[in-house]
Amino acid sequence: MSMSKTSHKQPVEYTVIIPKPVQKQLNDLPRQVKPRIVEGILGLKSQPRPPGCVKLKGYAAEYRIRVGDYRIRYEIDDQGRIVLLLVIKHRKDVYQG
Repeated sequence: MSMSKTSHKQPVEYTVIIPKPVQKQLNDLPRQVKPRIVEGILGLKSQPRPPGCVKLKGYAAEYRIRVGDYRIRYEIDDQGRIVLLLVIKHRKDVYQG
């Protein structure tokens, strides 16, 4: 008896790029929030547009996710399967120059 194989499509993973200035922002975060931020970043690999993410107006491919009082701003390149982190800051600071 032959069993038909169901094709299980693997979700396509994105590469998350953390530039040096963003890595410094991550390193400087309070110890108690860092694990949640890292979890949020890692989640972008499999789901670059998670529930609750906001597409930022005025940008072609820029998004924001909220992790507690912190915001992670990032850009998505769907063709290259890349998520480029732009800013990780407290909500009161994230949109300042």
